[in-house]
Amino acid sequence: MKTIRDTSILFGRSMRHILRSPDTIITVAIIPIMIMLMFVYVLGGAIQTGTDNYVDYLLPGIILMAIASGIAYTAVRLFTDVQKGLFQRFHSMPISRSSVLWGHVLTSLVSNAISIVLIILVALLIGFRSSAGILEWLAVAGILLLFTLALTWVAVIPGLTAKSVDGASAFSYPLIFLPFISSAFVPTDTMPTAVRVFAENQPVTSIVNTIRALLYSEPIGNEIWIALAWCVGITVVAYIFAVTIYKKMV
Repeated sequence: MKTIRDTSILFGRSMRHILRSPDTIITVAIIPIMIMLMFVYVLGGAIQTGTDNYVDYLLPGIILMAIASGIAYTAVRLFTDVQKGLFQRFHSMPISRSSVLWGHVLTSLVSNAISIVLIILVALLIGFRSSAGILEWLAVAGILLLFTLALTWVAVIPGLTAKSVDGASAFSYPLIFLPFISSAFVPTDTMPTAVRVFAENQPVTSIVNTIRALLYSEPIGNEIWIALAWCVGITVVAYIFAVTIYKKMV
């Protein structure tokens, strides 16, 4: 109970910082939205995906890009707390040590969820439609939650170890561009062989394909298990590394 209470207090602290400076969420959402609008209205007519509206095909990849962008701010917030000596102050207080990290993790989950909602609302305005029922939407939410959790624990590592604010956020750049080499924007069978092999065997493709299948009531097959395996595997490995680094700091 003490850990839960302490985590909720530190989560509230981080969320207040974000609400006082909402440009963080707006910035995280606005770039993926601009990319979505550019692809739909500039390039969408030239890309054949088998969908009536290109935004229906595009949306899952845009959401994953937004999450990859959002977790960079998690690393920066952690880096700032470490550099200001706030971790040492928290450790000198009678609070649960794990709650210091979990407060930031929960903040990442909630702030990214807000950004995702904003992106979906814009997608609805430009024609996005889904045949998914409530169970399918819950499954989509669960996968996005797992993906965000996985990348958040990845973000904790540079947040604790970086030497500069640029170093804390630089790790996110490859993650942001990873959807471009996946099935997020075009079917992988249109790619050259070497690129296609990479695209079909990296996590974004299986996650995008699973979300897309759920949104449009299509057969999922083994994609969902591959997507879940990627998310859980990344979470476990990143969590172990992050906690090990954190314990050395305590």
